[in-house]
Amino acid sequence: MRALPTALVVACLALPSLAHAASLRCGNKLVSEGASQADAVAKCGQPVSTETKRERVTNKSREGRRDGSRRGDSSTEFSTSTSVEEWTYNFGPNRLLQVAIFRDGLLVDVRSGGYGY
Repeated sequence: MRALPTALVVACLALPSLAHAASLRCGNKLVSEGASQADAVAKCGQPVSTETKRERVTNKSREGRRDGSRRGDSSTEFSTSTSVEEWTYNFGPNRLLQVAIFRDGLLVDVRSGGYGY
């Protein structure tokens, strides 16, 4: 068996990971998924705009019988409300707008918009 060339190994290691983790880059600082809003303000400053909304999430809990059968199952449904905030950052005309999405005060996603102004 022939050994892989070092350049090929280095190139494979340099490929981005398939796992997606939300992060917001502000200059040389990084705000990662799970960070608080206070951390985002400390590293990136105030956003140019914010939008707040409430989302209702409904979950079902199903309880089966102890013998494993589904007969006579009971199902419980419950709803919770969560706060979602979208913060828009404008880093100028040479970069895309960044929309940081916070759920209950923690960063859960970052999306890109059009070019800034």
